[in-house]
Amino acid sequence: MALIITDECINCDVCEPECPNDAIYMGVAIYEIDPHKCTECVGHFDEPQCVQVCPVSCIPVNPQHLEDKETLWQKYRRLQQSAAVATKV
Repeated sequence: MALIITDECINCDVCEPECPNDAIYMGVAIYEIDPHKCTECVGHFDEPQCVQVCPVSCIPVNPQHLEDKETLWQKYRRLQQSAAVATKV
């Protein structure tokens, strides 16, 4: 399951630096989460860090990107492999 930032976001800037996958970025009006990079912090932390630090609780599960834990682990491994390859270049 990828997460999503709702329009209740106040652009407080605390979620972006907490994301270990660099999945959070500033969109047109509010922060957004790239569902292809979001692993809900699987592989890094026990709970999504952006959800933990959000002062307005505006980061729910994205119903359009429902994934089980195994799929999130696979995504984490893929992202780690891509980062390792990019580092070697």
